[in-house]
Amino acid sequence: MKRREFSMSAATAVAASAVTLPLALPAQAQVRQFKEGKDYQKLSKPVATDVPAGKIEVIEFFWYSCPHCNAFEPTLESWIKAAPKDLVIRRVPVAFNASFVPQQKLYYALEGMGKLPDLHAKVFRAIHVEKQKLAKDDEIFEWIGKQGVDVAKFKEVYNSFNAGNQARRAAQLQNDFGVEGVPSMGVAGRYYTDGTMAGNMQTVLQVVEYLVSTVRKG
Repeated sequence: MKRREFSMSAATAVAASAVTLPLALPAQAQVRQFKEGKDYQKLSKPVATDVPAGKIEVIEFFWYSCPHCNAFEPTLESWIKAAPKDLVIRRVPVAFNASFVPQQKLYYALEGMGKLPDLHAKVFRAIHVEKQKLAKDDEIFEWIGKQGVDVAKFKEVYNSFNAGNQARRAAQLQNDFGVEGVPSMGVAGRYYTDGTMAGNMQTVLQVVEYLVSTVRKG
């Protein structure tokens, strides 16, 4: 979903995105060579990464209400499980406008409580299958209560300085990488790619693997 689509109504944006959603294609048998400026961008100013020496950071930029991100999530999760040990993979929830912030804080509150493994995919399901909005604080709190989570504790973490600070940091990363749509990927604080450039999200993962190999070579 591209940044410009967020000026439309939510219903129109989802409908438009559903029509243009690229289908994941099987990985090609031959090793592909990807081109800078076409399949990915090299950042003009590298972004500092906070990973141990010998590790490579890979970021997925996403938004819970984005149908592209929902469709990509199972593929990404499988890819993460099979990823090499030298990769540090994390998700960063974007905010193209202020209405996105509650879902950013939802993500970081779940992370802070250790609930992401159990509830991350369920948030996508609630929004895209069960058609729950989960766009405002009260909607999120009501849903959280139905998941067997201590709502009072969740509210404390959700409204904490730490969650707000993480959301602001996510917005800064989004700007630093020049994120124009989601889902999209950043590699090693140096490279950025998305489905528009690569053609589809399966190819995006191939581009990421190519960029990781490039980073390893130094």
